[in-house]
Amino acid sequence: MTKADSIYGVVRTAEELGGLARAHRKHRRLTLETVSGLGNLSTRFLSEFERGKETAEIGKILKALRTLGLEVTVQPRGRGTPARGPGENGTQPP
Repeated sequence: MTKADSIYGVVRTAEELGGLARAHRKHRRLTLETVSGLGNLSTRFLSEFERGKETAEIGKILKALRTLGLEVTVQPRGRGTPARGPGENGTQPP
């Protein structure tokens, strides 16, 4: 697993999601202004989202994630993530 892969994983709070988005943006060397222009989103919104604003609009959050090349996967708890399964070995339960 690379250093970049370690920023991804289970997200349980708005702060964790925003932090993950910020880390991904910085890893790709994108500025807030660049993402703002690409996604037609305000830099203020993006900044608040990255800081974990709990009342951010879900539609705008999803648009920001798409603009960054990220996607959301919803699955039952305990199923692990596509990159790291239970026990960190990548296997999925039956």
